[in-house]
Amino acid sequence: MVLQVVTLIVLFFLVMNFKEIHIGELIRKIVKEDQLDPYKICSYLEISETELTKMYHSKSLESELLLKLSKVIKYDLFRVYSQHLLFYAPTNNNQQTSRKSDSEIPVFRKSIYTKEIIDFVLELIENKTKTHTEITELYGIPKTTLHNWIKKYNK
Repeated sequence: MVLQVVTLIVLFFLVMNFKEIHIGELIRKIVKEDQLDPYKICSYLEISETELTKMYHSKSLESELLLKLSKVIKYDLFRVYSQHLLFYAPTNNNQQTSRKSDSEIPVFRKSIYTKEIIDFVLELIENKTKTHTEITELYGIPKTTLHNWIKKYNK
């Protein structure tokens, strides 16, 4: 069961490129794959089909529109941007401790990789199924993250 979940997550990384986000194309794919009715989407957003088509070609969209789209297509479009930050933004280990305890700004955890994913990737390296380069290219895991895992978790 755990291997199936890890495999699904890894397959998701294969399909989704978090470095170069084209949100309109992602929305188009979701609508197509989930066989969503474009008329219902247009009705909910109070837009024309032409405007929906224009959205499919847009690399970025306003946050209010993304929020509405997330609701109507039942997919968290903001998570795509969060994943980008997790993968490609530099880590500030002092960020959590530098916030005052009475701060109203929420603090989020940086790491999104489960132990199962890390174990799966390290097993691929250990069994020589994949090279470091293949893993970084295939799964979109940054090289520094992969090297940190090897240092931290290698037995």
